[in-house]
This record gives sequence, structure tokens and C-alpha cells, in this order.
Amino acid sequence: MKKTLPILFALVLVLALLVSCGPPKVPTPQDSEPDNQTGGLKAAEITVQAEKEWMEYYKAAIKRVTDANPDVKVNIKEVGSFEHIDTLDQTDAANPDVADVFALPGDRLTGLAGKDLLGAIDAKAMADKLGGWTDFDAGLGGLFKVNGEYLAFPFNIETLVTFANVKNGEAEGIKLDTPIELADVKDPAHVLLPVFDTWYGVALANSADIALLKPEGEGFVSDLTTDWGSLAPEKQAAIETLYKYWKLNREANTALFDPDAGWGYIDDQFKTGGKGIFRIGGPWELNGMKDKTADGADLEILPIGQITVAGKPMKHWQGGWGLAINPRIEEDKDKVALAEAVIAEIVNPQYFAELFRATGKILENVPAEKYQASDLSEIEKKLIVAVIESFKISPGRPLFQQFGPVWDTWKNGVLSWNTVAPDSVEKAYGELKASFDAMMADLK
Repeated sequence: MKKTLPILFALVLVLALLVSCGPPKVPTPQDSEPDNQTGGLKAAEITVQAEKEWMEYYKAAIKRVTDANPDVKVNIKEVGSFEHIDTLDQTDAANPDVADVFALPGDRLTGLAGKDLLGAIDAKAMADKLGGWTDFDAGLGGLFKVNGEYLAFPFNIETLVTFANVKNGEAEGIKLDTPIELADVKDPAHVLLPVFDTWYGVALANSADIALLKPEGEGFVSDLTTDWGSLAPEKQAAIETLYKYWKLNREANTALFDPDAGWGYIDDQFKTGGKGIFRIGGPWELNGMKDKTADGADLEILPIGQITVAGKPMKHWQGGWGLAINPRIEEDKDKVALAEAVIAEIVNPQYFAELFRATGKILENVPAEKYQASDLSEIEKKLIVAVIESFKISPGRPLFQQFGPVWDTWKNGVLSWNTVAPDSVEKAYGELKASFDAMMADLK
């Protein structure tokens, strides 16, 4: 891929856009800071992908660009993000059904990059103009950088948070204002963690910085192939807490560690009137959590670190979405300049509240205080603040393709305890280690 640094980009993001009175659907900024878009673009035409719910917001953002640049044309292709990415992945960049600008989840970036299906953008310059980052590469910016090129621009931050049922907590005599230690839980229903599923088990592993798989030298290593006696004490403590939690559920004969029935058990217990108090999940689960808590009246949302493992806060991954360009336009500097201008206006921090209402996206470069001072609902503000705080303490999500086998390896290792019924943490760890030993043998 050729890295394109459009000559006109400096002009695109230097002067303030003069925003005139537009149609009623054009969002009103949250404050009086100047826009980051400007005129100066040469004639060019591109297509931008948007989901149905995003259309009005996208139309308003694009109008701000086209109003300032009468020679450009931006078309919107209404299509779901995953459907669009699958079309690109299964065909090629020249496919007319694939847009020039599109959204993609971070976990799809490496695979698409490996097939040369993403174009390079001058993300660092865009970030400098938009503002709000102290270290762009320390967050999503760095995750979206492959072989020295930025292949997407941060669209949304995602990580897991703690959802809590206030009513159930009051009934069970459990306070929500102090962290709860997983190893000290007496009733397994009080903390509902589907840690057999790797997506959630990661939060426990990350609390002790357990690397399920990481690059090292020319290959990869896993902490879970280390002999128990050589495993670092804090990592042993996390595994011991996991084992105690599994044992607590087994002795109480709960369905939590049943990969089929466990999810229904968690939902039933977390409903108001059940015994469930804490669970973890993503911001996209808000509506489901509200449904279980009297439309949110009984719902509290806290950072993921509200649950501790052997004294250390749980933490998930820094994940999220990016906005990318189709590599077929890389050789046309005017199209790239227009694409970068549109991307920058979609994530214009002046419209952070409108963006969230339309798409559910949380901007990495907007502080929690600005979200708290906005006109979003109180439950939305709690969610966003919890995501931001949880994101700050979490490591970057591993996006390398070799991570794929980890999902089943962890799950099979933990669920093997249901059959083997290990009577000590050392034996339990032995089953987990055997699962990772087999995975690593396949990677070599």
C-alpha cells in the first residue's frame, strides 16, 4: 500500500468552517469551539458507507463539508457495517458495492490489511487538527497502525464495564460504592461472570497481566504454558481466584459454567428480584440491561475495576471501531483529501453528543467531563464515563491474526474442569496449561 499524504490536507483542516443556518436535522454543536473542517478541496466524488440509524447524522456531517466545498460530491451508501466489511473481505477493493469510506471494528483490521484492502491515511495530522489526544499512538491510533501506516482513524472506543442491580444489592446487603473482591464472594449469584467465555475471561486474566498469547522475537509465547511453580505469584493468585469461583458455583450447583445454560442463568439472576448484583458487559448491552432493571431505574453502571481479582482491578481491552478508506482511491490525492475531510467531520468533537445519540459511538478524544456536561440522559452519561474510565486502565486489544485459536483454547481449558473436577488449583491449572500447550504446538 502506498502511503498518501495529500498536499491539500493542511488546507482541509486549518481554517474554520462557516456554518450557516441549515435544515432542522443539522445537529447543533455542544459548544462554540470552531469546526475543524474548511473549504479548499478540489473537485472529487466519493461514496461513504453508513448504517440506517446513522444516516441523518452522516448527512449533516457531509453537508458541512460540501457546503464549504461546492466542487465535491459525497454519496452515502446505506448498508450495515458488518455486511459491508464482509462484501469487501469476500471480493476486492474494486467492487462497486464497496464504499470509499467505511466503518470497521478493530478486530477486522489486521485481516483486511493482510489482503491490501485498506488504504493509508494521514491519521496523525488529522488527530493534531481535531485535538484531544496527548498520545495518539497510545490508544486506538497505535492499534490501527500496521507496518508504519495508519489504516483507520478512531471512530469509537469500546471495552467492558460493570453493570450492577441496585435493588438486588440492597436486598442482599451488598454495597455498590466499594470494590467487590471475587475471591471473597460467598453467594455465587452476587457476581455473575461468564469467565468460561474467553471474551469475558480476558478481564480476569488481564487483572494479573496474564498474556494468553503475545509476540516475542520471531514467534509467540503464552504465560499459560509456564509450569505452576514458575508462574509469577500475582498470576497464580488470579488463577486461584478463578478456580475458587468455579468451585463455588459447582458446589452451589449453578448453571453459570454451562456454556449453553449459563447465559440464561446470568440473565435470570440479574433481573430485579433475583440475587444477581454485578455482571460485566459492553456498552452495546445497555438496552438489555435496562430491560432487566425496571427500565434502568435499578441499574448502576461502574468501571470494570469495581470487581477485583486477588486485589487487582479487572480490566478488559482497549477496543473500538475505525473509519477507513478504500485503497482504490489512494492514487487520487483529491479523493483522499475529501475522504479524510469527511472522516474528520464525522468524528468532529463538537458533535460528540449527536454522534453518540445517532450511532452509540464514544470518541476517544473527548473527556468524560464534556460528556457529563452534555444533554445526554443520565444513564447514557454513566455508561460513557464507565467506558472511558475502564478504557484508560485496559491494555490494547491484540489484533494479530494468530490470536484466533486462543478463543477456544481458554474456553476448552476452563470447561474441562466440569468433567475432570480438579480438587486443587494446581490440578485445575494443569488442565488449562495442557490446552495452551496444545495450541502453542500448533502455532510452531
